[in-house]
Amino acid sequence: QVQLVESGGGLVQAGGSLRLSCAASGRTFSSYSMGWFRQAPGKEREFVAGIRWSDSSTYYADSVQGRFTISRDSAKNTVYLQMNSLKSEDTAVYYCAAKYRSPVYATGAQYDYWGQGTQVTVSS
Repeated sequence: QVQLVESGGGLVQAGGSLRLSCAASGRTFSSYSMGWFRQAPGKEREFVAGIRWSDSSTYYADSVQGRFTISRDSAKNTVYLQMNSLKSEDTAVYYCAAKYRSPVYATGAQYDYWGQGTQVTVSS
């Protein structure tokens, strides 16, 4: 069982930066592939970024490639999403998700554990 708690959301102006954190419980955090997803009002949940458990390979949606960076600190049981050059279209609730010893999936249904989400609002 893994519990995930996101933090770091807030209100930022377009062009600004935020760093989201996702703290995980459990002793086997390093064995989980992690994903960040987001959902804007009236829209489907979408994949943002992921990091693979085995080699920390990273994957990004085209819409955030070059602006967002996912990373993990296994000593702190935490995965991060550094978001730079934020745009109004990045406004959404951001969720982290975990799946044990798996590839990084862009489909949310593949993940077993989810956090409660953190709101990111980008003002233009």
